[in-house]
Amino acid sequence: MEMKTSPVIAQIVQAVTAAAITYFAYTYIIHLNYKRHLARIPRLRSQQIGSNEETRQTYLKSAKALYREGYENFKDQVYRMSNADGIDSVVIPRKFLDELRRLPDNTLSAGKAVADFLEVKYTQILAEEDIVAHTIKADLTPSLLRLTPIISEVADKAIQGDMPSCEDWTPVCIYGLLTTIVAKMSGRIFVGPDLYLDEKYLEMGIQYTHELMAAQRRVKNMRPLLRPLLAHRTPEVRQLRKREKLAKEFFTPVVEARLQGEKRDDWKEPDDMLQWLLNRREQFKLDTMEKISKLQLGIIFTAIHTTVMTATNIFYSLVVTPEYIHELREEILQALANNEGIMNSKALQEMEKVDSYMKEVFRFYNFGTISFLRKVLKGIVLSNGQYIPAGVNIEAPTYSIYHDDHLYPDAHTFDGFRAYKMRKNTMLDEVSARNHFVNVNDQNLGFGYGRHACPGRFFANNEIKLILAKLLLEYDIKMVDGMTTRWPNIEHGAECLPDPSKEILFKRLKA
Repeated sequence: MEMKTSPVIAQIVQAVTAAAITYFAYTYIIHLNYKRHLARIPRLRSQQIGSNEETRQTYLKSAKALYREGYENFKDQVYRMSNADGIDSVVIPRKFLDELRRLPDNTLSAGKAVADFLEVKYTQILAEEDIVAHTIKADLTPSLLRLTPIISEVADKAIQGDMPSCEDWTPVCIYGLLTTIVAKMSGRIFVGPDLYLDEKYLEMGIQYTHELMAAQRRVKNMRPLLRPLLAHRTPEVRQLRKREKLAKEFFTPVVEARLQGEKRDDWKEPDDMLQWLLNRREQFKLDTMEKISKLQLGIIFTAIHTTVMTATNIFYSLVVTPEYIHELREEILQALANNEGIMNSKALQEMEKVDSYMKEVFRFYNFGTISFLRKVLKGIVLSNGQYIPAGVNIEAPTYSIYHDDHLYPDAHTFDGFRAYKMRKNTMLDEVSARNHFVNVNDQNLGFGYGRHACPGRFFANNEIKLILAKLLLEYDIKMVDGMTTRWPNIEHGAECLPDPSKEILFKRLKA
């Protein structure tokens, strides 16, 4: 028997060996081809010397300066630079963005690029699920007219319950305060009136954003070769696994109760994000509790992170530009007077100076040095004939575009009413529309660009305006004693975030 089977085994071994050799040869050829095409794209000069790890560390410490150098030397050209993962990404000038945004997802993938940025191999956030963006566009955004008074009331209660008395000048950690307020406002829409103040849910909403970003930064700081061995063992990544388990335990009975309720004749469908997602569970194969709970965590992160970062930047800026406060407060009061004292969607739309100030802060202190992140899945040829190979990530230099004097006159000077003046000084609807906080175009890239631009920006806009308006009407604010300049943002790689530990002073206004 042994003599008969040995030739068969030998043939199998030979076949497997041949297949392995063919596979590795094919992979090697693909890699060489990739390197050959990438080598034709000019590299940032300051990264042409030094080891791979040295250039990676330089990127982590001073990415903004590197992108500034690239913009000065390659303003209208494609170039490449080593990123936080120690590999080359391709930086795309503004003039190519319109043609790139039109390419299909099987050629340029936003989800896969975001997955790389958030290190989903370790953080395990669901970055490529279309159901969330679809639900926001189909259910949340069209409902804002109806939902704004609801979250306005939540904001009132949150401010009343979470703000110190502030009868005299009182230091307040604005980032922490905003996180709590936004978690409650968002939670009211995400899980409804019965759950959003649940201690477990609220703790989840407040903590998960911090935990995810801590894990992402911990992984980014590691040498890429060590990540598969060490990343899963770090306390930050382990905490994410604990959080996912807690989220599943929280949402399982809630979802099961809703699924059972659907079978009853007297079922009244909840009006919240969780239910909107469940209504599409078959279409998008939302078929496990693990997936449902992870989606909820992802929604929490997306909603709270962007909104709180932007709002914190606004308050840090306001206390060092106090000359704007009175005019903003007057506009808020006028908008309320025009709408029977109700802070509804129409009142928020009338706050044009508030919108302008928000937009200028978003431009001047944007929390991302880059945007329009895409992974190239199929090689693309730009309109100038330049080829970008499959496998590379591309990005747009948002910070540099926002600080280009040709696009924003005197771009390095903060002008809180810049957008307001541009809207008032034009008769063209297109120009006016480009200067709204939520507008995205090839020179307003903070929310992305194209069909994958942040779908939740309209909801975030309303949340930020509500919080800003309510706090300015109830409190005076100023910088802490002894400080005359704005609290500096913290830079880590391509991120530029407000320092979450800093305080500003609040004092309740007299009636």
